[in-house]
Amino acid sequence: MKTLLIVDLQNDFLPGGALPAPDGNQIIPVVNNIMDKFDLITASKDWHPEDTVHFEKWPVHCVQNTPGSDFPNELETGKIDTFLHKGTKNTDDGYSAFEATNINLDNFLKEKGVTELYVCGLTTEYCVKNSVLDALSHHYKTYVIKDAVAGVKAHPGDEDKAWQEMKVAGATIITSENI
Repeated sequence: MKTLLIVDLQNDFLPGGALPAPDGNQIIPVVNNIMDKFDLITASKDWHPEDTVHFEKWPVHCVQNTPGSDFPNELETGKIDTFLHKGTKNTDDGYSAFEATNINLDNFLKEKGVTELYVCGLTTEYCVKNSVLDALSHHYKTYVIKDAVAGVKAHPGDEDKAWQEMKVAGATIITSENI
């Protein structure tokens, strides 16, 4: 079963949001275009409470039930089968989709017979990277769709380091046309 994991493609991570990936809007059409290539689509959301310690490190973003936590209107959410919430506790950063609190992603994927996971979304250096590393640690053949991922670019060089770290850990880096 070919499975797509869309990581945190939310308004607060897009240009104009609280913690934007400068090129975040550019991946939305790519993500929409690849959805039909998958049997199962799962999407994670940062879903922070207002009083999380996470905001000691980052600007306030993706607070539960706010417009910043929503998916952008341009994203074809009707094609998404399962929604994951992460970072839901006031002591939880929730960088990886495998840290979702409403669904155990590993158990869910195993129940569906998933062995290969294709990852896209925001942001390269944090939530995408951590989701990819966790997928690999759970023994999924993991592909990262480079033209469907964007970084927040908070620190120079971090995005390049994240790509290298994912590749060294065993992820296969592809483009949308190679799915």
